[in-house]
Amino acid sequence: MRTTRVTVAALAVATALSLTACGGETAKNTGTVTQISGQKKAGAATVLDRPFDKPELVLTDTTGKPWNLREQTKGRPTLIYFGYTNCPDVCPLTMSNIAVAKKALPQADRDKLQVVFVTTDPERDTPDSLGAWLRAQDPSFTGLTGDFATIQAAARSLGIGIEAPKKEADGSVVSMHGAQVIAFSPKTDEGYVLYGEGTTVEDYTKDLPKIVKGENP
Repeated sequence: MRTTRVTVAALAVATALSLTACGGETAKNTGTVTQISGQKKAGAATVLDRPFDKPELVLTDTTGKPWNLREQTKGRPTLIYFGYTNCPDVCPLTMSNIAVAKKALPQADRDKLQVVFVTTDPERDTPDSLGAWLRAQDPSFTGLTGDFATIQAAARSLGIGIEAPKKEADGSVVSMHGAQVIAFSPKTDEGYVLYGEGTTVEDYTKDLPKIVKGENP
């Protein structure tokens, strides 16, 4: 079995969420968002007994137009990830793994699957720069940018913590963010499966055919 089943209530048991500082470090959040705690991870997928509602989120896509998450992903299998394009490791690897796995799907399933990347660094991730970065991963991926507070609130509603980007002593800018991917069902439009940053191409390749159908991986 490669699936762990937990309730959303289990997410609220812990007091802090480990955030990823792209570059290989981690930090603890202040406790405003919670993580899975006391659960045995049997594999890549965590299936939630009480799925997340899809956030009411309207941001700007890579063409500069408003993009309504609920309206434009309704009835479609959807993966959502919060990250930023200047991340040197976790974010590009996550998107690359999904892109490679997506290519293994039949064309009809590829056309159904929606992959949404929401920036945690909207000041630097403009529609143009975000679009160029995502096209190198998969031209079909949707990139969204906009007001940081709006993005942060949407992430928190999914149990994902993000912090405002900050400049380090060496001049680099780091964005702390949870590295989870949430899968939304085309049947219910609810986020019912969670993947961590250790999820591999093989894991996504195995699970995506079921995600597209709204089935448990």
